[in-house]
Parts: sequence; structure tokens; C-alpha cells
Amino acid sequence: MKDSDRQRLEHICYYCDDVADAIKTFGASYEAFLGNVHYLNTVAMSIMQIGELSGALSLEFRSAHPMLWGPMKGMRNIIAHTYHSVNREIIWDTAMNDIPALLAFCKEILSQDEKAKE
Repeated sequence: MKDSDRQRLEHICYYCDDVADAIKTFGASYEAFLGNVHYLNTVAMSIMQIGELSGALSLEFRSAHPMLWGPMKGMRNIIAHTYHSVNREIIWDTAMNDIPALLAFCKEILSQDEKAKE
């Protein structure tokens, strides 16, 4: 794996952890999410950063691991360009379902890369 891809995956993990920390801090309820602008902003910004980073992964990496790169970049664009009208339910669903799966995927890829270097 290219060093630049490894660094981007590590940063994606950081933002996935940021979403998980927000959920721990504010609570795992949709009502809490809707009722606290700081909660919403933290999660949305982290998802936006993940999308930005995913768009910067090498074409080689994205081709080898097609998982979610297109949809993540699309989510970034929605949040960045239509933030005030974005469906908060989609952001919540992403935070609760897609982000944990993405984190597990990235950690597995990073672990495989580490083992390959040994």
C-alpha cells in the first residue's frame, strides 16, 4: 500500500473514532442528536472529512477496495453543499451503521498491510 493511502486510512479511522466519541458523549439516541447542534455538527464534519479523505485515496487503492468510496465522497458533497437542507436522518444512519463498518474495514486493511511488511 502506498504511504499516502496508509496515512489517509489512518485519518479516516481518526474521524470514525471522532463519530464514536460523539455518540458516547451525547448519547446514542436520535432525539439527542436532533436536539444538540454540537452533536450534529461534530458528526457531520467528521463524515465530511471522511468523504474528503476517501476522494484523495489513490485510484489503485480505490479500485482494489471499491467498498464505499463513491458514496462517501457523495455524502461529503451533500453535507458541504446543502448542509442546512440535508436529511439529518441520513447523517444519523451513517453515523450509527456505516461509520462502524468503515472503521472495521479500514483497521483490517491497515492490519493486513502491516503484516505484509513483516
